[in-house]
Amino acid sequence: MSDEMVQLDVDGPVATLTLHRPEQLNAFNRQLHRETIAAFDRIDEDDDIRAVIVTGSGRAFSAGADVSRGGETFAGSNRLTETTDYAIPRDGGGELALRIFECLKPVIGAVNGAAVGMGVTMTLPMDMRLASESARFSFVFGRRGLVTEGASSWFLPRLVGMNTALEWTLTGRFVSASEALAAGFVRSVHPPEELLPAARALALEIAENVAPVSASLTRHMLWRLSAAPHPMDAHRIDSQAIFYRGKHDDTREGVTAFLEKRPPAFPGRVSTDMPPFFPWWDEPRYH
Repeated sequence: MSDEMVQLDVDGPVATLTLHRPEQLNAFNRQLHRETIAAFDRIDEDDDIRAVIVTGSGRAFSAGADVSRGGETFAGSNRLTETTDYAIPRDGGGELALRIFECLKPVIGAVNGAAVGMGVTMTLPMDMRLASESARFSFVFGRRGLVTEGASSWFLPRLVGMNTALEWTLTGRFVSASEALAAGFVRSVHPPEELLPAARALALEIAENVAPVSASLTRHMLWRLSAAPHPMDAHRIDSQAIFYRGKHDDTREGVTAFLEKRPPAFPGRVSTDMPPFFPWWDEPRYH
């Protein structure tokens, strides 16, 4: 992309989205917010992209919202987003987190440094998080007189459990990469120079071995059905997914490739071959 604050580099089936305001520690202003959402739109539209890595430029992943305007940063027109047809403007961190949640491709966070505020909440809907040894995380909101945002009250307890979620959000303290690993928040911790290669290896393992439609369905089935009130809700969707996927050329190719001991060449495309029941949910509106 030519956008100044987001770099989107596509190498084979893997896209790497880099937040690029290094002098501001990749803090979010309106432009970076808009460009990040636009990058995810492009990722979803490109069938050749089968997985995406998100990282930061320079020594930070993201310092969260740009607070250079001081105490009025989160008031009125200084917010990242505004809504003209509703009394309460949308939380910009939540808008971004929900866009990542809705992504049709697997999303891997490569957290290269500090991830603070919406810089950490944007990683919650990512499917896997890898961290540099220098990474640190802080849900700092209460220390700024705010409350958690980015729909983190929904995501965070699912990732680390309620006790840890409460501790991290009520204290607002920095959490080291090693503590995040112990809590299951990150998948692995790496020396800085090994972080992106490890993230790419994981992305390629998905992109080269899993049917794109299967990967897309699976991430949405796990995210959305893990909160269903009864396993029967999951069983209904599982049954439809197995029925429609079992008849698709992807499944024939997957089984044939296994029997012939060769890599699969899945023909299915996310843009055209999602099963007719997808999406099975009614997307809630903000207002």
